[in-house]
Amino acid sequence: MKKEEKDQVINALVEKISNTKNFYITDTSKLTVEKTNILRRTCFKKEIELTVVKNTLLKKAFERLESDFSPLYPVLKGTSAVMFTDSVNEPAKVIKEFRRTNERPLLKAAYVEESFYIGDNQIDALISIKTKNEVIGEIIGLLQSPAKNVISALQSGGNKIAGIVKTLSERSN
Repeated sequence: MKKEEKDQVINALVEKISNTKNFYITDTSKLTVEKTNILRRTCFKKEIELTVVKNTLLKKAFERLESDFSPLYPVLKGTSAVMFTDSVNEPAKVIKEFRRTNERPLLKAAYVEESFYIGDNQIDALISIKTKNEVIGEIIGLLQSPAKNVISALQSGGNKIAGIVKTLSERSN
């Protein structure tokens, strides 16, 4: 690969990393071409872009970015494929599901919501991360719950108060 070609690949990686909030670095070695194609199709259906990259080019792309990606440098060995996505946990779900019938891909590292997750043992932690919309939904549900309780108490209490007033008015007659 010529220097100009390498520079184009690095620039494309810089742009992709800059425009994607989350990415996973995986080890897809030992997967047959057939299995790799199945993984690619699965990723495509889940709106995940799977790209095999050279570790040296990926490291150079990280170095060109403003953020510090140095925690990822130690995992840049062997075969690396990067999963680019807007979803925080969908790649982890794909990896775990795919590994039910295959030994790979292995998670080398992930960069999710500006946090680093290093090692394959982080899969379950990544799966449990909630999306921004899920968190907002939970907060709205928690905020609505006390309001619903107050409203129902006032409504049921209103019937009791009306009954007490009616009873008192009947007694005074």
